[in-house]
Amino acid sequence: MTYSDISKSISELIESHGMPRREVYLDNENSGQIIPEALKAMEDAYKWGGRGHPSITHLMGWISYQALYEATLRITSAINCSPEEIVYTHSGTEANNLAITGSALSSPSKRKILVSSIEHLSVIFPAERLEKHGFKVIKIPVDKEGFINLDFISKHVDNETLIVSVAAVNHEIGTVQDIEAIRDIARDKHKDVLIHIDACDALGRIPLDVKKLDVDLASFSSHKIYGPKGVGALYVKEGVRLEPIIHGQLSTQKLWPGIENVPGIIGFSKAVEYMHSNFRENVSRMIELRDRLINGILERIDHTVLNGPFGERRAPDNVNISFLYCEGEALTVELSLNGVYVSSGSACTSRVLEPSHVLLAIGRRYEEAHGSLLMKVTPFHTLEDINYVLDVLPGAVKRIRSMSPAKTLKEVR
Repeated sequence: MTYSDISKSISELIESHGMPRREVYLDNENSGQIIPEALKAMEDAYKWGGRGHPSITHLMGWISYQALYEATLRITSAINCSPEEIVYTHSGTEANNLAITGSALSSPSKRKILVSSIEHLSVIFPAERLEKHGFKVIKIPVDKEGFINLDFISKHVDNETLIVSVAAVNHEIGTVQDIEAIRDIARDKHKDVLIHIDACDALGRIPLDVKKLDVDLASFSSHKIYGPKGVGALYVKEGVRLEPIIHGQLSTQKLWPGIENVPGIIGFSKAVEYMHSNFRENVSRMIELRDRLINGILERIDHTVLNGPFGERRAPDNVNISFLYCEGEALTVELSLNGVYVSSGSACTSRVLEPSHVLLAIGRRYEEAHGSLLMKVTPFHTLEDINYVLDVLPGAVKRIRSMSPAKTLKEVR
């Protein structure tokens, strides 16, 4: 099928779908809105301060460099590091790849890598690729709520271990890990082991001080914090050595060649600044909406299961629930017709629907994983938005279940 064929099919889908009377966007795991402050800053940058090349010696280059430096200060102020410790990429995926592969290339004598079994695929895939080059990759098991098995880390970290990589907040089920405990246990076994956290879903959701956490590497993504897509960053602690994983003409940084996306970085920094300056208010708001949505679903719809922990050890924005006897992809379409946009627990890989590796790792059965929905609230949602979702969802689930071929369907009627 060609791009033109796909475009034609999508155009037909959009036309047949129509515009719902109300819309609530909860698919903030995959992409989301840009806050007005970030969008305005980007518009201004494209008009003036960000259109030059920041490494070129003329007025527009200097202005662009100054704008880039000021944006970097906004980000480093929020996470407590120096500007020299930030490497800009174009996504959290690229930042994770640089952390895993870049550290492996810089220390070929250490051949063991530990990653949790519920990491983002941009951590798992580069680690698995390194197995082809003689590295040993060990996946750390988790419990039914997604918490890391600390004893496993103690047992498997040794002098041959290069890096331990664990997400501070899991992107699918919202589990908030005890990074300080993981760090202490790993370094007690090998003082020079690198600690990498994927902090893409942590920034703006939990307190995040890279100096206090004393990690070596931390990955970030702009669109996860209501900035523009196409911008990411990697914190690289002073003294930590990485090798570049792509090559070309350098600009202002050594580890990621090519011109920096200055307007995008400015937008990213404004989003970080907003979420950081209003941190307590934003988190409190998200927790209120999150709990309203979780409790409303579990109370109103039978045969539902929350994936991940309850309460304080869950990310303030994360709602992930399995609807038994439902196919998640079908449910996303049914909800879309009602203006509610979510994502399912089935990952479309090579045109085959596969259940989420995260849900399987916490012990969910295939059918439970396939029937899950991931929803993420924001500080910008209202109680009316959540109430609308709770009004629409029971009918959507009932309709999908009525078409389910499951033999046990009589149980849910």
